Amino acid sequence: DKSGPVGAAFANALADQKMGHSNLLAVLTPNLAVKPTTVMITKVTIKGARQAVQMFGPAQAAVANAVADSVEAGIIPKDQAETLCIVCGVFIHWEAADDKKIYQYNYEATKLSIARAMKNEPSVDEMLAKKSAAKHPFYAG
Repeated sequence: DKSGPVGAAFANALADQKMGHSNLLAVLTPNLAVKPTTVMITKVTIKGARQAVQMFGPAQAAVANAVADSVEAGIIPKDQAETLCIVCGVFIHWEAADDKKIYQYNYEATKLSIARAMKNEPSVDEMLAKKSAAKHPFYAG
């Protein structure tokens, strides 16, 4: 909800820009923002034009389409699209070169995240039940 803590995080993300971390709105085309309004947060420092174009190109298109498709499919109720907002972290590997994969991975991740968030998944009980067996893919410990 825009009036709660997510709304505050949304506003801070747009106001707190740093070199290499240009947070941006998800738009379907210039001047056509998605609803719920969505801010994209880059998880990797953008160091050049290639990375900037990847973020403002296939990643932005993927996130915007995933949000719009989620509303169209009823995953996000249309009557909540004006009151909700989304803060979306976007990871593009610094060696990524395939725009189609950047689009595909970000679309799928965003669509899944929205669906799970709208269903309050995972539940606390599921998280606790799976905690001991969970393995983080980037931590061998």
